[in-house]
Amino acid sequence: MKAKLEYVWLDGYKPTQSLRAKTMMSKDNFSGKLEDCKVWSFDGSSTEQATGGSSDLLLKPVAIYPDPTRKNAYVVMTEVLNADGTPHESNGRATIESDDDDFWFGFEQEYFLMDMETKMPLGFPANGYPAPQGPYYCGVGAKAAYGREIVEEHFDVCLEAGLNVEGINAEVAAGQWEYQIFAKGAKDAGDQIWVARYFLEKVAEKYGVYVELHPKPLGKELDWNGSGMHANFSNGLMRTCGDKKVFDAICEEFGKHIQEHVSVYGAYNDQRLTGKHETASINEFSYGVSDRGSSIRIPIGTVEDGWKGRLEDRRPASNGDPYKIAAVIISTTKKGIAKL
Repeated sequence: MKAKLEYVWLDGYKPTQSLRAKTMMSKDNFSGKLEDCKVWSFDGSSTEQATGGSSDLLLKPVAIYPDPTRKNAYVVMTEVLNADGTPHESNGRATIESDDDDFWFGFEQEYFLMDMETKMPLGFPANGYPAPQGPYYCGVGAKAAYGREIVEEHFDVCLEAGLNVEGINAEVAAGQWEYQIFAKGAKDAGDQIWVARYFLEKVAEKYGVYVELHPKPLGKELDWNGSGMHANFSNGLMRTCGDKKVFDAICEEFGKHIQEHVSVYGAYNDQRLTGKHETASINEFSYGVSDRGSSIRIPIGTVEDGWKGRLEDRRPASNGDPYKIAAVIISTTKKGIAKL
């Protein structure tokens, strides 16, 4: 039997890339294995990745997942390559120079579900605002939770596809939600976040709703939380050292590379990182135990476990590229450890 192979990639739009996808029919008796997915070409001139005179780019399969939204189908996550096989400039996955299972990542993906007609989050009236923030975070009931049927369907699809989604919850603003994905290795973490975003967009299509990943879609002036993608991370040393000096050294090193990190943490993040709504200022750096107003939070669990565990960088925006975020986190963490 033939299978539908949905090739998914990231386009070249700036400042934020979008997902693109097209379907190939496999040959008979498709194995479901990545090595049996061939390299495919596409028209880069239609995705802001090439000119019309030299438009062919390549899609290199890097991960494959069953697609529960279709019959006999798979989602194939791909990297974009130039015609000569080198990574395209839009290929964030290729920026990961060091990737192994020693680094663990847990991304907390926040997002808004938006009404197509009003262009406002679900739960917002057409010409105004709902009750102030307070009842929506982990809220239950029709007055507090909006779009739960979409969130639950997305959760089920991700789990059936084999994505390591560890949980979901309603977030602080009305119509705002979150899911968490854990993975070992930067590339696997990035693959899973992007495929989960693909499934979310596809599920929302059914309901005539769109997904908003802008970190501050309601504007920075209003008293509504923005959306982030908090990055929890650790390596073998952090998980076993039992030494506060290791965590301090890593955090101090992060403070020396503010712009390097912020530059890949998502567009319009300055509207979110204001020092309000559980954020630190984009222009400053801070870290502290159990402090959600800091740039990096040291979880209380890390301290209680004898300084063994993880750190949480709270600065990445909801629209950030997890490949680029993981790459810079690995780089800075290694620099900090090297100075011990």
